[in-house]
Amino acid sequence: MHNSWAIITGATAGIGWATAEELAQAGHSLILIGRREDRLKELRDRLVKMTVHQKQAPQFKSIVLDITKKADIDDFAQSEGPTLTQVKILVNNAGLAKGNEKAQSAQISDWDEMIDTNVKGLLYLTRALLPYMVKNKNGHIVNLGSVAGRTVYPGGSVYCATKFAVRAISEGLRMDLAGTNIRVTNIEPGMVNTEFSLVRFGDQEKADQVYAGMTPLSAKDIAETILWCVQRPSHVNIQELVIYPTDQAAVGQVVRRP
Repeated sequence: MHNSWAIITGATAGIGWATAEELAQAGHSLILIGRREDRLKELRDRLVKMTVHQKQAPQFKSIVLDITKKADIDDFAQSEGPTLTQVKILVNNAGLAKGNEKAQSAQISDWDEMIDTNVKGLLYLTRALLPYMVKNKNGHIVNLGSVAGRTVYPGGSVYCATKFAVRAISEGLRMDLAGTNIRVTNIEPGMVNTEFSLVRFGDQEKADQVYAGMTPLSAKDIAETILWCVQRPSHVNIQELVIYPTDQAAVGQVVRRP
C-alpha cells in the first residue's frame, strides 16, 4: 500500500472522513479534497497522529476544491500532475441531497446543486484522473451511489436521478475501461447517519427525526466496505455493493421502535 496515493472527495465529513481514516491506517497516502479548509486541516492533523507510528508513514495533501467548477479541476490536475501519476484509487464521495419537496414546488437551485455536484463534479474529476490510470494500467474508481439510484421515492426525483446517473456512469466506465486493468465499484448505501440529512433539510431536529427509533449505518460501516473493495486482488472487481441497515428493509420501509 505504501507509495500508493488515493484521492477522496468530500473528505471533510461523514463517509469521506471515515474513508480517509481507513485508507490512511492501511498505508495509503491521501489527497483530501473538500470545500472547508478548517475541516481539511483538522482531518490532516488527525491522520498524521494516527499514522505516525507506521514504519513508512503515508503522506497527506489537503486541497480546498469545489468539484463543480471544471476550471478549478483543470488547475488542480495541472498543479498536482506529478502526484496524480501515482494515484491508484479515486473515491468519488462528494455528493448531497437538497430538499424533499415535490417537483411542482421544488427549488430549481436545489436541483442545480445536486446535478452539479453528484453528476458533473464526479465526471469532471474522474475525467481528469483517467489518463493517468489508463497510462499506468492500474487504478480503482469507487463511486458513492445510493439505494436511491435503484428506487425512486416522492420528493426525491432529482436526487434519485443523480444517483441513477452514478449507477449508469459506473457501468459505462467499466465497459469503456475494459482491458485497462482499472476497476470500477459503485457503493450504494441505505440510511447512513452523517451530515446528509442536516444538509438536506437545513434543520437539526428534522435531520434527527430521519434516524429516530432505528439504528442506521455509520460512516465507518461504509468506509470499511470501501477499504475491503480496494483491497481485493487485482483480478477481482466488486462491481456493485448495496448496503442497508438491518432496520431498513427497502427504501421507504424502516422499522422504528419507541
